[in-house]
Amino acid sequence: LDLFRSAAEAGPHDILKLYNPKGNIINISPSLEPNGPASCYKLEVVAADCNSEPSRPSGSEPRSAPGSLLTVSVCRPSRHHGSPLSLQAVGGRRDHGSPLVLLCVPAGSGRTQRSWFSSGSPLCPRRQWEDAEIMVLLQLMYTDLDLLSTFNIEPEVLQQFLFEVYRRYNNIPFHNFKHCFCVTQMMYGLIWLTDLRSKVENVDLLIMLTSAVCHDLDHAGYNNAYQINARTELALRYNDISPLENHHCAVAFEILQKKESNIFRNLSSDQYKRIREGIIKCILATDMTRHNEILNKFKSILHGFDFSNKEHKDLLMMVLIKVSDISNEARPMEVAEPWLDCLLQEFFNQSDVEKLEGLPVSPFMDRDKVTKPSSQIGFIRFVLLPLFVELANLFPCLEMEKALDKEKQNWAQNQEAPEARQNLDQKPQNQKPSDPRRTPRTDVSGI
Repeated sequence: LDLFRSAAEAGPHDILKLYNPKGNIINISPSLEPNGPASCYKLEVVAADCNSEPSRPSGSEPRSAPGSLLTVSVCRPSRHHGSPLSLQAVGGRRDHGSPLVLLCVPAGSGRTQRSWFSSGSPLCPRRQWEDAEIMVLLQLMYTDLDLLSTFNIEPEVLQQFLFEVYRRYNNIPFHNFKHCFCVTQMMYGLIWLTDLRSKVENVDLLIMLTSAVCHDLDHAGYNNAYQINARTELALRYNDISPLENHHCAVAFEILQKKESNIFRNLSSDQYKRIREGIIKCILATDMTRHNEILNKFKSILHGFDFSNKEHKDLLMMVLIKVSDISNEARPMEVAEPWLDCLLQEFFNQSDVEKLEGLPVSPFMDRDKVTKPSSQIGFIRFVLLPLFVELANLFPCLEMEKALDKEKQNWAQNQEAPEARQNLDQKPQNQKPSDPRRTPRTDVSGI
């Protein structure tokens, strides 16, 4: 990978894309075939680390030589399997060199927009990646888990699948394509952090990653309660039983019905049946009305958890996608809070419609009653923490509850501050002011 960076004159933390002669994105991996001047690969810098930018002349782009050919041998040491792939190392592994011909293309050439990211953040803020770049990162997750080689998934088919997925996520405040990426990135990270590759079969990894990618397909921004109360087509079709989650599953397999986007087309009937069953179970588990049911079942098997027991593994996969789906509050405040704003906007949009249509309004969605601190304290305390604590009981390495505890304290202080100011206004002037330690924090460090 360093040789590719050198060829493109890219920084050590820049993100590269590699195209084959047909213009399709391919992976920098051991499977790269030797080529020639008549069929050159195209290398492009598509995202640059803002920390390395000052080393470049102001206003300049990374230099490259469009049209020039470079013959290189690619050698990269194996990455340690005990840690998740980072955004700074998005290449594959190679045990021996082979000649390649590359066409270097400058960033900003019109193919994609330039995008900035902070390499020190557990997840880049929601608006810092272009959708095309997110699709590349999703493809890299499949590649890094060896799912393409294990299940004979052609790169072109995976690209088409991810593009069809992208098309079926709607442009709404929260349940959009970037949320899909955040959930999938968390699932991918959990797989590495818990060393699941050594504990479950590859087919289970394929189920979990694909479920995360597809879990909110065609979400319209209105929850199941609205679907049922408004007697929508989805509620009628699915008899009021998890109408959204059933719809997400149906859209996923509608995409997979098309030959050009069916990443499972080279699998046996038995493999496909198992994967379909697993994806449906995982996506249906994201219905929050089933939260306590799934959590209680998981708690009941923890003491004797057995990775060879299919029922135990199924429950674990359901818990992992639930954790991934609602894990924003385990991220740093600067990442979590913008997502909370988006979620509340979606909630408020729904409550406005419910009021207009004379439907029951969920209290946690009413813009006249909800504040950010009040919405988060209860959610973290009664939903997130119990789930994350039980997962950490199985995988002590996670320690996610520590991040949530800090987040809960932060929101509690945010909630206390207005009350303190109100009490101060009501006190006689000769009374001491409130304890300044009650001032809300604006940042959370160490997460």
